[in-house]
Amino acid sequence: MRRSLRRGAQVLLGSFALFVLVLVAEGYRAFGKSPTGARLQRMQNSAHYQDGHFVNAQPLVNDVWGTFDAIRHASPHVSPSSAPEVAKLSARSFDAPPPSGLRVTWFGHSSMLIEIDGERILTDPMWSDRASPISWLGPKRWYPPAVELEQLPKLTAVVISHDHYDHLDYRSVQRLNALGVKFVVPLGVGAHLEYWGVPSERLIELDWWEQARLGELTIVCTPARHASGRLLFDKDATLWAGYALLGPRHRAYYSGDTGLFPAMREIGDRLGPFDVTMIETGQYHRAWPDWHIGPEQAVRAHELVRGKALLPVHWALLGLAFHGWTEPAERTSLAAREHSVALLTPRPFEPFEPTSPPLPQARWWPTVPWETAQQHAIVSSGN
Repeated sequence: MRRSLRRGAQVLLGSFALFVLVLVAEGYRAFGKSPTGARLQRMQNSAHYQDGHFVNAQPLVNDVWGTFDAIRHASPHVSPSSAPEVAKLSARSFDAPPPSGLRVTWFGHSSMLIEIDGERILTDPMWSDRASPISWLGPKRWYPPAVELEQLPKLTAVVISHDHYDHLDYRSVQRLNALGVKFVVPLGVGAHLEYWGVPSERLIELDWWEQARLGELTIVCTPARHASGRLLFDKDATLWAGYALLGPRHRAYYSGDTGLFPAMREIGDRLGPFDVTMIETGQYHRAWPDWHIGPEQAVRAHELVRGKALLPVHWALLGLAFHGWTEPAERTSLAAREHSVALLTPRPFEPFEPTSPPLPQARWWPTVPWETAQQHAIVSSGN
């Protein structure tokens, strides 16, 4: 009996070891690379770098037991029962420049093409089937891209907010690198991209409040309250950020992943007002209120940064938390009405011009059960 149990345990351990080996073998390149040399020295000189990693001005609250409770009480509607109805889009949709000078096309989650004053910026491109280093494992997208990366108009730059897999997608970076685009990234993230073949001359790495000039556009790396890491042992080894896009006529703000933090007011005072803000609203839970801002606080952030119209992002493509998939839209819509905020609700792949009515404000998602702010409040600490 003992011999049989011992053999069974050996088989299980061997199978687990083989599984881990397969994961490492396939995901090895996608894991990325740690910063070294001059890049690491520059990181160490940053005011936001302490004891071998980057830090937030306000620490992040994490409730481990609350996370277990979240898993136990996950909504049955984390993912849609069928693919959401998305807009039709083709490469020809971008042939003519936006008459207003500002057009945004949201591809779901945090991927957007922002056409602003003659320049084109792509944010956090996630074109892969899964937000994962492994092609067959991890969160799977709910619908395919409407156009391929190679069909997009010529890009001024790609901006990356941080190195989590749903924002820094290895396969998408490979495809964009083949097109010869420039990448704007927070400190340290360039190590991943260089390892994947992006030449240093097409890499711009910025600390918070630093800026780069590309054509008619000034790109400012703005503070955010989040974290980074692609493996268990590299937490906060690279910086996370948002971005302000400042053109001759228009201004746009992308929050990246963030909790609410006091310096959002400073972003608005120094760089606003913004014609459009693109602020994350999904993948939240009270157990991690500082990691993701949640719907009601996203509306508050929009006001702090002095936004004119708000596009809720970081939802409607992947199920990464435990709330119903439509809940971010429901709660953001309600909060926006309460605060008289102009809310933009385009379908994924529907181009729109934030300064040129009619604006996309129709409800396109289905009615499924969701929790209100009173039932499930998201309140970031330290504010």
